[in-house]
Amino acid sequence: MNRFIIIKAILILGMSIILFRLYYIQIIDNKYYENNKKELTQILVYGKTAPRGRIYDRNGVLLVDNKPNKVIYYKKDKSINKKNEINIAKKLSDILEIDIKRVTDKIIKDYYLLNNNVDLLTEKEIEDYKNKKITNEELKEIKYTRIDQKELDKINKEEAYIYYLMNNGYSYEDKIIKDVDVTDYEYANVAENSNELKGVGVKLNWEREYKYDDTFKNILGSVGSIPKEMITYYTDKGYKKDDIVGTSYLEYQYDDYLKGEKNTYLINTMGDYEIKKEGSKGNDLYLTIDINLQKQIEDIIINNLINARNQLNTSYLNKSFVIVSNPKTGEILAMAGKQIINGNIYDFTPGIITTSYVVGSTVKGASHIVGYNTGALKIGEVRDDSCIKIKSTNEKCSWKYLGNLNDITALKYSSNTYQFRTAIKVSGASYTYNGSLKLNDNAFNIYRNTFKEFGLGSITGIDLPNEKLGYSGNFVNANLLLNFSIGQYDTYTPIELSQYVNTIANSGIRVKPFLVNKILSNDGKTLFENKRTELNNVNTKSEYINRVREGFKQVMELYGTGYNYINPIYNPAGKTGTSQSFVDSNLDGKIDTETISTAFIGYAPYNDPTFSIAVITPDVSDYKTSNYVSPITRSIVRSVSDLFFSIN
Repeated sequence: MNRFIIIKAILILGMSIILFRLYYIQIIDNKYYENNKKELTQILVYGKTAPRGRIYDRNGVLLVDNKPNKVIYYKKDKSINKKNEINIAKKLSDILEIDIKRVTDKIIKDYYLLNNNVDLLTEKEIEDYKNKKITNEELKEIKYTRIDQKELDKINKEEAYIYYLMNNGYSYEDKIIKDVDVTDYEYANVAENSNELKGVGVKLNWEREYKYDDTFKNILGSVGSIPKEMITYYTDKGYKKDDIVGTSYLEYQYDDYLKGEKNTYLINTMGDYEIKKEGSKGNDLYLTIDINLQKQIEDIIINNLINARNQLNTSYLNKSFVIVSNPKTGEILAMAGKQIINGNIYDFTPGIITTSYVVGSTVKGASHIVGYNTGALKIGEVRDDSCIKIKSTNEKCSWKYLGNLNDITALKYSSNTYQFRTAIKVSGASYTYNGSLKLNDNAFNIYRNTFKEFGLGSITGIDLPNEKLGYSGNFVNANLLLNFSIGQYDTYTPIELSQYVNTIANSGIRVKPFLVNKILSNDGKTLFENKRTELNNVNTKSEYINRVREGFKQVMELYGTGYNYINPIYNPAGKTGTSQSFVDSNLDGKIDTETISTAFIGYAPYNDPTFSIAVITPDVSDYKTSNYVSPITRSIVRSVSDLFFSIN
């Protein structure tokens, strides 16, 4: 009886424990198990890229944003052999719709050989290969020619292409199988079958979205995989080898600010995704650029190039550059370069910092300063504009005989001989018509050192990678020194020319140009702010720089060479430039045709400048074919300056 009671008690206790446990599981701990169930039916994935910081113009107009993009990729694993990869490719071909437009015969033939152990070689060919008389590539070509086309027609092209994508590129990279028009079905199917598709995964990438299409797009920059040669540089900074980074221009320059922390996602069996852990978007860039001004200036350049190409003697004219900036601060308000190739318009804005040109008489302001500083030129000095003749060279003259000139009117009418006579004095030589001219060996250095203080021949410091310097001539003789003094020897980039005119507008203070105004964090804190940066003061007297400024002012007045380039009501100052240049007319690698290039620099208002402009249009006309020179540079300057003052 006691034994029965004990057994009964044990049964009741056991049932009570079971009931309590069921109650605990179903009621008390229900949320825990629901979460477990949810986690078992979901897959954790990481965004390959974090949303990068947005890019805005100076007025807060959004230029570059982010948009999510579904990606199916393959990550090679050492434990996966070729047989496994073939099986994976087969399974993926049943799940995915693959665009096979890029499938080549070579891809199909390679896949056939991989799957078919057929005897396509003679014993002699095999022996020759072993003896290194035939390379592996030659052996493969022999095999290709002997594959029966009927056998190739049986190959599943999608399957072959997927296998090719799985094995193309660097081993450390994620191999993108599909990242365009991935459907929810495809995304979910791959995600839930990840155990059978070893190495295959799904990710959500962030792609850049350009709100103004191609406007300023090249300088905004691009993003992509880390270049092989820069892997060490990035991994040392904490990046992963398969991270997406800024690869050019502003995206590259400010990548440390723009990159963000990656999101973590939960993917359910329906293919839907939700953020498990919020990453952090990168920081936002606010540029100095006014996108409205930028877009209209690009249109102005394009229209002028098209119109000029329909004018006389413009066979070699194919590009033009414009930079508009605030001379006081160095802020670039717009910068654009356009090029015509075979009737098509291409953006060539990067050429502003990477290509260089002879800029002609625009340099005469700096040449005047060399003269003043060395005593080779006196304030108010009057000279006759008659031609210069050095022994064994042709006469060197101004564009026409200009009579007696002083230092101001020499700039106004753009006298060449006035500069020649200064250069002769700087060199320490004595001049007689048709006589020999012996130079002071240091004369070129004297000129170049002063030019560099203005920004001509110096890195400007613009916040972009890969800024280049122009060409500095290696040969030294009297004729070349005279050419140098009027901008006919060394070459300068458009950004150097822009910094030069800003230095004159700032009465000799050289400031650094920049494109990024400030950088803000996600909570609105200012992390970085670009301010006026003074690089140097030109080593000269204020009275000398003021004479140059007065000369530039008169250039823009009635009878000056720059009259009406900018509407006189804006009280402008500036300098025109015309130079002899050369092109390779038949693309044989040899410079063979002499051309005329034109340039202009200016600022306004003269007494308190808020606007500066630099324009270079190379190869405007063929020097020998006709005297006609297209007024494209003048037209661009007038249109851009009118536009600027109409909206500012």
